[in-house]
Amino acid sequence: MRRGHAAGDHTATAYLRLDDLLGGRGKRDDGHPRRIALAGHDVDYRLVRARRRSIGMQIDLSGLTVRAPRWVTIREIEGALAERAEWVVRTLAEWRGRRRDVLPREWRTGARIVVAGRELGLAVYPARKKVLAVDLFHLTVLHPCAEDERQVAAFVARWLKDEALRLLAPMVDATAARVTATPPPLKLSNARGEWGSCTHKGHIRLNWRLVQLPPELAGYVVAHEIAHLVEMNHSPRFWALVETLFPGHAQARRALDDWTALLEA
Repeated sequence: MRRGHAAGDHTATAYLRLDDLLGGRGKRDDGHPRRIALAGHDVDYRLVRARRRSIGMQIDLSGLTVRAPRWVTIREIEGALAERAEWVVRTLAEWRGRRRDVLPREWRTGARIVVAGRELGLAVYPARKKVLAVDLFHLTVLHPCAEDERQVAAFVARWLKDEALRLLAPMVDATAARVTATPPPLKLSNARGEWGSCTHKGHIRLNWRLVQLPPELAGYVVAHEIAHLVEMNHSPRFWALVETLFPGHAQARRALDDWTALLEA
């Protein structure tokens, strides 16, 4: 299940691995920054020259990226942007409105973090042993190196991943039992740009950041991927099966878009 908005070429989505909460994003071609006036707005975009036959556009949390063959002129590229001006401006506005502060900017007391769809206050205190506790209002971290933000962040990241597996594994088993007698293998994913996936061998991969979503949305993602065990497509039969596994899936699917920023955090 992928997230992002593309126009022109729906195969142009780029995937980038997140090593862990603190890990680097790896290398990517950020292209050349440019600006164009579209529908009365100044729009910044990145132009990436690539081996391809057509102009592709993608909008995500980082903004607008245009990929084009080397032989296509700037005039042709900006002409294609002008043709899709309303889509570009509208979609950029939608992305700007999505949740961004899902992880702390600083791993100190008072910062905010989202867990299970709730915004909690981070409370960090020095202690001899590492302990993490959650209540209705706070995520409290006791750590021998409480002043070291990197160590605190790594500790919380490990806890989030452990919680993700604890939450998702029973969901996968229970949902899968409705369509197959053999529970599918489950692994957590760091993938940027997708909440989950199901391979042709029936292996399920789920993004560990699902633990930060409201549990019902995580349940929808699980149902979506389990349905792929039966229908490896997005046909009407597939969506009918998703609805059987997760009644009201259409509303959850729309709500999930509000959390796309998690995949970019």
